[in-house]
Amino acid sequence: MVNAWTELKKNRTVTPATGAGVRVGLKKGYATTKTSRSVNPAKRQALHKKKLEACREIILEVAGLSPYERRMTELLKVQREKRALRFAKRRLGSYIRGKKKRELVSTMMRKQAAKKK
Repeated sequence: MVNAWTELKKNRTVTPATGAGVRVGLKKGYATTKTSRSVNPAKRQALHKKKLEACREIILEVAGLSPYERRMTELLKVQREKRALRFAKRRLGSYIRGKKKRELVSTMMRKQAAKKK
């Protein structure tokens, strides 16, 4: 995944022609230069956003965890990682989303434990 929007823009380079204007052979075809294509909006959407991250952090501090996340923390406290993953998978709809959420909740628990010490 690309880290920054500027990096995406940098990668938009014009590549030289592969064709050499020959009729046959490996480099056959009319000699052209490829134009740079604009960046796919979906790629731009997936970029890390600082403001959004800060906003989510504040919301988490104020509102706290949702009920299903609280249950996941309870499952993780008693070393039931697999069960927590199954629970998250059912609530979120896919295995990958469940894995991400389990990892997020477990890192949050680790941070809280480090703060208490």
